Amino acid sequence: MTPASPSPASPSDPSSAPAPGDGRRVEIYDTTLRDGTQGVGVSLTLTDKLNITRLLDELGVDFIEGGYPLSNPKDVAYFQEVQNLDLKHAKITAFGMTRRKDIKAADDQGMQALVGSGAPVIAVVGKTWDLHVDEVLRVSRDENLAMIRDSVAFCAQAPGVEQVFYDAEHFFDGYRANPDYALQTLKAAVEGGATRLVLCDTNGGSMTDWIVKAVSQIANDLLLNDTLPVAPGNPGVAIHCHNDAGLAVANSLAAVDQGAVQVQGTINGIGERCGNVDLLTVIGNLSLKLGYDCLVPGSVKQLAAVAAAVYETAQVDAQPGQPYVGANAFAHKGGMHVHAVQRIPHSYEHVEPTTVGNQRRILVSELSGRSNIVATLGDKFGDRVTPEITNALLQRVQDLEHRGYQFESAPASLELLMYDALGAKPSFWVRDHYRCAILGVPGNATQTEAVVKLRVGDVQEHRVAEGDGPVNALDAALRKCLRPHYPGLDALHLVDYAVRVVNPTAESAAKVRATATFEYRQANGTAKQFATVGVDENIVDASWQAISDAIQYHLIETQA
Repeated sequence: MTPASPSPASPSDPSSAPAPGDGRRVEIYDTTLRDGTQGVGVSLTLTDKLNITRLLDELGVDFIEGGYPLSNPKDVAYFQEVQNLDLKHAKITAFGMTRRKDIKAADDQGMQALVGSGAPVIAVVGKTWDLHVDEVLRVSRDENLAMIRDSVAFCAQAPGVEQVFYDAEHFFDGYRANPDYALQTLKAAVEGGATRLVLCDTNGGSMTDWIVKAVSQIANDLLLNDTLPVAPGNPGVAIHCHNDAGLAVANSLAAVDQGAVQVQGTINGIGERCGNVDLLTVIGNLSLKLGYDCLVPGSVKQLAAVAAAVYETAQVDAQPGQPYVGANAFAHKGGMHVHAVQRIPHSYEHVEPTTVGNQRRILVSELSGRSNIVATLGDKFGDRVTPEITNALLQRVQDLEHRGYQFESAPASLELLMYDALGAKPSFWVRDHYRCAILGVPGNATQTEAVVKLRVGDVQEHRVAEGDGPVNALDAALRKCLRPHYPGLDALHLVDYAVRVVNPTAESAAKVRATATFEYRQANGTAKQFATVGVDENIVDASWQAISDAIQYHLIETQA
């Protein structure tokens, strides 16, 4: 049952020749809609849960755990509404606990809710660690075994239920503390008809060597002899890891290597405390590195899109350093790295970015070389990016970053520097001055007024605007000045604005870096976002730089 050792990849291009595994199918079980929502700040509406269900089904996930049909009205509604979806691949799973003590499973409200959910698969979680049986649940150990056996059997015998998975909560802690009793709980689940034994690292603190030892004993030894009587169809082992020790991915892959047939986790690793294992990283490794069969053919290319969609739906900030799918997963900043990756991509990339739906990013910073400049701006500025211009721009970037600027997140400001270096930056207006007045009176709303005076061609504009703070007021006054000359500015909208202290040791006199992100609709109907940056000891002036640069960039892009 142990998979064959993978053969080494091609030394000439390891990214294009993933090591073949044994071709074994590994089931993917997603619990984003249940375990994932236990993460801090994560909340999903019913519509959100249904939309993510469609997304996961299209990805080719085998099982989607929708929630606990007794815990709240939203989960009850989910199991009703999900039956109206035309799912192509995934099986919906209902999650719940074993029956209560000293009551028949048929009389337990939770058991009734599980079988009444209409879900073809049911996951029953039970106590495996004797500590929890004795001190948390406070039932006899024999009664706990009966609760497991009866609950699994009741669900397995219910009409419409195709499979029952037993979630062995705290398995690895329980197996270490009292291996005999932990095995008895698994045996009770098998006797009840469980089709999967889910070994849970609930506290997320197990080391990989212990995962290897325990899973190997269960999957390769105990299920193949009389210790755990094998039910029809062989109750394969599944792995369910949390990430409290930072080992969830490694532990899940180790479990698969030792014979686990199913990996449980969440999209982007969201979940309680430090989160669950990130299924996207697991899938990338299983499919691209180890040659296992998971998802449906071709769907690995959807991983980055799925990551972004779930982040957006759950209103959780994306993690740029997330393996495979993060915005920085294939970002190159060091000049030597960029030079190499432009020649031989796999010299600094372990897989081709497009295999997971991601893309390569070349960053320009004080650490850059000329290769970064050429790679970033060459497509747009063509043969104007000469060695002389490149050297001049690189020197300018290094000087500005020393003063606190950062162009990685503000590529539009970098392009404006290139126009400057080329002597080709248009002059849309000439500023005379601006000023802001802020009136704060206790007990009254703060009032902010901005005045901007500038010249457009031969026309002098002198406008006043009020706003919710100096940035909003300045933006409004500047637009009042420019709108008669450039009416297309109404299509430009601020979508994000961030300020960060550059030199915190200067305390309130520190420089600040303001980054503004704008969006406008292009001629082809698609939205384009870009960001600009400003730095100054005065937060208003830093903001003015970012906003005025953004308007100049927009005019260059749209007036050409």
